[in-house]
Amino acid sequence: MAFWLINLSFVSQEKNKQILVLGLDGAGKTSVLHSLALNRVQHSEAPTQGFNAVCINTEGSQMEFLEIGGSEPFRSYWDMYLSRGLLLIFVVDSADHGRLPEAKKHLHQLIETNPIIPLVVFANKQDLGAAYHITDIHEALALSEVGNDRKMFLFGTQVTENGSEIPSAMQDAKDLIAHLAADMQ
Repeated sequence: MAFWLINLSFVSQEKNKQILVLGLDGAGKTSVLHSLALNRVQHSEAPTQGFNAVCINTEGSQMEFLEIGGSEPFRSYWDMYLSRGLLLIFVVDSADHGRLPEAKKHLHQLIETNPIIPLVVFANKQDLGAAYHITDIHEALALSEVGNDRKMFLFGTQVTENGSEIPSAMQDAKDLIAHLAADMQ
């Protein structure tokens, strides 16, 4: 794992800043990231054990995403990379009600350390029957407290049938992320 850490540190210093993809383990970060990259739903069953770097080409630009695993041992790396982040994508499992307070705690700790980084929240797994509605996620994560000076966006997302086109909300989010990244560079 030390090789990846050193390698990714070198890459992030040599290239444009990265778009960070963070959230608790099991939220669906890898599935969302791969679906955005492929424009097709791509499920990932295994949790990320470390880092996952993905480049996504859009019209006239390239975005470099860095996903850092969400299990306890990897969360200590979040702060280290946040200072180098272009923007923060935070993914939550909308159906995992018991872990929303933990997600809120970590999200607010992150945004306190970088008060200007734009924030895009994916309320993922909206297709599940137990999923909180997007307004409930806004409240559960106390997104009204993130600050008036920060650009903040909340999308309800889902990655349902493998191989199908990504839902329009995910395409809208991808377009917004590309726009925000271009503005921040």
